[in-house]
Amino acid sequence: MTDTPAVARALAEQGYVVLAGAVPADWLPGLRAAFEAGVVPSDAWPVPRGADWRHAMVDLDPLVRAACRLPTLIAAARRLLAEPFFLAQVEGRAPCPGNAPQPLHRDAAGMAGRIVNAMIWLDRYDAANGATCVVPGSHRAAAGDGGTPITLAGEAGDILVFDPDLLHGATTNHDGAPRRALLLLYAAQSLRAAQRATERLRGVRMATEEVFGR
Repeated sequence: MTDTPAVARALAEQGYVVLAGAVPADWLPGLRAAFEAGVVPSDAWPVPRGADWRHAMVDLDPLVRAACRLPTLIAAARRLLAEPFFLAQVEGRAPCPGNAPQPLHRDAAGMAGRIVNAMIWLDRYDAANGATCVVPGSHRAAAGDGGTPITLAGEAGDILVFDPDLLHGATTNHDGAPRRALLLLYAAQSLRAAQRATERLRGVRMATEEVFGR
């Protein structure tokens, strides 16, 4: 799915869109290698991370950065942002077997139009290996917190783009199969100073000067 009316409609109505097969298949081995090379113990990050997840510093890897600039991904992010924007963060995460599920949550409530989240799946994902659960339409204030949660399923190379007000959460990796993903944050230019102030705490090492959507 590219930047089509269907993408715009899904983002507006459901609060998310899955760009199926958006990452070239021949990039996936390199992206997985970057993930594995970047794994840092949970307690070695500037702010300790959950011990039932694997966390990877990947933001200096050229192929990872290329994936964050895929035209279909940038076009989808632009649909949700009201001004020019930049890549503020990218890191790798994967649930360990038997991880505790995340409660449904919003990443940045009230920041619609200023922040966009995305997830690049590096492995097949479904309810068996801890895929993300979403509540379609929960980004709209009128919808409240209601709605029926669904667990996403798909293939390596898919990209999930979602509104910061969308209720979502990772599920439990029951079968132990790899479920690696890159988590991306795009932020509006007006948030640059605030993002820069927390870069060290978030483990951000990359340059963030490039601007999209001018």
